Amino acid sequence: MNQQAYDWFKSAGFGMMIHWGLYCLPAGEWKGQRMPHIGEWVQSMYRIPNAEYHQLTRAFNPILFNADEWVQLAVDAGMKYMVVTAKHHEGFAMYHSKVSKFNVVDATPFGRDVIGEIANACAKKGLKLGLYYSQDLDWSDPDGGGYFDGHTNCGEMAWTNDWDFPDASKKNYTAYYERKAKPQVKEILTQYGDLCLIWFDTPHTISAAQSKELADMVHTYQPRCLVNSRIGNGMGDYRSWGDNQIPDEYMTDGLYESPATLNDTWGYKSFDNNWKDANKVLDIKEHLNARGINYLLNIGPDYLGRLPGPAIDTLREAGRRLKEK
Repeated sequence: MNQQAYDWFKSAGFGMMIHWGLYCLPAGEWKGQRMPHIGEWVQSMYRIPNAEYHQLTRAFNPILFNADEWVQLAVDAGMKYMVVTAKHHEGFAMYHSKVSKFNVVDATPFGRDVIGEIANACAKKGLKLGLYYSQDLDWSDPDGGGYFDGHTNCGEMAWTNDWDFPDASKKNYTAYYERKAKPQVKEILTQYGDLCLIWFDTPHTISAAQSKELADMVHTYQPRCLVNSRIGNGMGDYRSWGDNQIPDEYMTDGLYESPATLNDTWGYKSFDNNWKDANKVLDIKEHLNARGINYLLNIGPDYLGRLPGPAIDTLREAGRRLKEK
């Protein structure tokens, strides 16, 4: 592991996570039903066929998106890095991918490279950028992972797309990995300047050899870029705790991070108003940092590209108090 990257992450303390994709358009609702679960899982929750779900690209036009404003908020809050979803489980790339036309530039009226604009804004403000990539699950692909006997569901939702592609015996994760996942990881490593980390997720189907290949690719193209433990198979440069897990253990050796939400969802839900206030955010940050764990705090932007007002208020107040200390 690169020592410079290790030292930076060890002292970073606080970061912003952004979950943004087509799921911001349903905003937690589908055909009159409000989902009780996290908003970015709406396609799996309601088993929406790709032929229908992918029509959301025609409505994705977040004209109020301003990368500079997002980055400035993170800086004002005292955050040292930002992690953004380059591709979540729905399979939609928030950047200009040559591997798949199912991306924000080619498939939407918005037609702008979201990750590119955020990368430029981070570079201007000196905020480090990390990118999230769902390397295993991909509901847009017939060979997307998450299918195997004994553990095919995440609660009442399916890990894999078994509504469009119900026959698991016909699925071949390696075909998907070679066709889409691996070349898209190369794209995000080579198109957006220096990255501080790649945030992989949900490693159910990926083999040890494939996890190692992706980790090696990251370190080859970006020697100072870290890999989280959700790359799978016991690998990774640092441990990512479970979602919203706030451990009590003191971590003396190694690198650790706890990803958590500012309300109860990762992707935007219009009716989730259970916002943490600045006191709660600072209490959690102090608790985690005292134990050697970074606090990665998530916000889900809406369908116009706005960060919700209560989230902005909380982070500005938290940042103001941190500066006073």
